[in-house]
Amino acid sequence: MSGSVNRQTAMLMIAAAACTGCRPVLNYPSALGPRYVGVAPARPASAPGPHALRVVTYNVQFGRHIDRAINVLSTRAPLPGADIIVLQEMDAEGTRRIAEALGMSWIYYPAVVHPKAARQDFGNAVLSRWPIVADEKLMLPHIAGQRHAQRIATAATVLVDTIKVRVYSAHLGTPSDIRPSKRRDQADMIIADAAAYPFVIVAGDMNNHGIGKEFVAGGYQWPTEHNRFTTTVFNWDHIFLKGFSVATPGRAKVTGVVRDTLGTSDHDPVWAVAQLAIDPLHH
Repeated sequence: MSGSVNRQTAMLMIAAAACTGCRPVLNYPSALGPRYVGVAPARPASAPGPHALRVVTYNVQFGRHIDRAINVLSTRAPLPGADIIVLQEMDAEGTRRIAEALGMSWIYYPAVVHPKAARQDFGNAVLSRWPIVADEKLMLPHIAGQRHAQRIATAATVLVDTIKVRVYSAHLGTPSDIRPSKRRDQADMIIADAAAYPFVIVAGDMNNHGIGKEFVAGGYQWPTEHNRFTTTVFNWDHIFLKGFSVATPGRAKVTGVVRDTLGTSDHDPVWAVAQLAIDPLHH
């Protein structure tokens, strides 16, 4: 009972804080951009066979502490060497710096110019050690009530050997922005957009734990379901997988949360392993 009361109290405090000085954002209304991209040197081709893709999602809180974020991603096990990293609350320059420090290709779309980010761009990025062969800014439904903010998902098609993997960096509306039913609509938009792709990774700040049920109903695995808190009291940062092998119980750990983050953000980075079997005849 006490845990439930504490969570309810925390939700009320978050909502009250969100209502203080809520200046509206400036939305970017076009699905075409702004768009920022960087390409890392090509990696050597690997032999066909299974790949264990390490996926990380990290909300960097208005991209304020990029040097710290680079330190965390490059030194805190098991984050170094991650294959896919999705970032939220970023601007283009911060995304570029992190990607270049890690030697990764990247795609970034801002959703808005945010007053709490010192009037800087605020959006989502996908970083990859594999080539990014296509990308898209997916406009999510429902403008937020407090700041009138447009939410987006940044989508990238990543070529892992011969397999196209669709990756989404998502940042859904907050509890003070939209009702749970509208957050489900945002999740459903991503699920519908990904329907044509057999291999899909959706990751990011979901601003909710129960939204995972929506992805499970859509045919996704939910490896991060039972992680502990990723913010002060909530488990809101998640990774969902479609088309990947189910992890075998009793094997090495397949997901976790990294706590030692140097005060970079109010969210901790979350990781999961996606097992992908490469068929040499698949194109």
